[in-house]
Amino acid sequence: MKTLSTALLLVVLGGLLPLSGHAQQASTGFGSEPEVQAFIASMHEQHGFDAADLSRQFDAIHANATVLRLIRPSASPGKQRSWQRYRQRFVNGRRQAGGQSFWQEHGALLQRAEAIYGVPPEVIVAIIGVETEYGHNMGSFDVLEALASLAFHYPPRAEFFRGELEQFLLLSRENGVSPLDIKGSYAGAMGIPQFMPSSQRRFAVDFDGDGRIDLRSSPADAIGSVASYLQQYGWEKGAPVAVPARVNGDPTALLAEGIKPVLTVRELQARGVIAAADDDAGRPAALIDLVTPNEPTEYWLGFDNFYVITRYNRSSFYAMSVFQLAEALREVRNNRLAAKP
Repeated sequence: MKTLSTALLLVVLGGLLPLSGHAQQASTGFGSEPEVQAFIASMHEQHGFDAADLSRQFDAIHANATVLRLIRPSASPGKQRSWQRYRQRFVNGRRQAGGQSFWQEHGALLQRAEAIYGVPPEVIVAIIGVETEYGHNMGSFDVLEALASLAFHYPPRAEFFRGELEQFLLLSRENGVSPLDIKGSYAGAMGIPQFMPSSQRRFAVDFDGDGRIDLRSSPADAIGSVASYLQQYGWEKGAPVAVPARVNGDPTALLAEGIKPVLTVRELQARGVIAAADDDAGRPAALIDLVTPNEPTEYWLGFDNFYVITRYNRSSFYAMSVFQLAEALREVRNNRLAAKP
């Protein structure tokens, strides 16, 4: 019966499309694509969406060439991965100054988030600073169009983005807003903390207690949601994030094991990795390499909390930028507080 109802719904959806060949050629909206029609049928059957409404919404959007260009890794040698270039984008004076202002303005909320979730204020502030520069750059792409472009025109990650598109439509319905009215990043992330739709539905919290979750306009909800996200991924209160390391010998095999901590600091030491501090000899860690072309590679040991940050963005460059910005923010704030009479 389900297969039959899907087929019938596709016929209905087909009837909503222009009938003339000229009209079909002129229309470049997503609604005419067979994969999109099948997706609409699935949203109707699984979640009760009105198929005609969804069809009209998809007809109003088009494959976004900019989104598809930005999502692809650069093929240019000049754009090869560089830790120092990446770091300069996020660990800089502007973001440090903005972070101090954000921390000063929302200090009570940050303290409450730490008390509830165990995540220190500087880490929450640093993530928001790296993501959107404290809410000043939340993205100007139409989220529905961005997610649809990636879901139906980017095969390498089509399955992931179709899941996010499904979650986005559910989220829009739950919040009573049109999916055509929501802006975000080219990858579909939204709000002050740049949550993907599935993350917002799973981890976001109403931290200001106004009865709704608003990650775009409520710094309180953004702060609480970032802390909730990290806590649910296993943030360990008071535990270290990362320490510098020195490598003796070829680290290739250790790096191939990934960034999830498995071996202890003591075990890594036996394999030629020496931590700058050995206070946590029994703590699991992973070897992290931060590569800059034509420069010596930086090596660090990343602990479980470092790995938790990579659940927000699965990049060691990202996690280290958050960590180093957080450390800089904490140091400046502590120095300023200590200087007060």
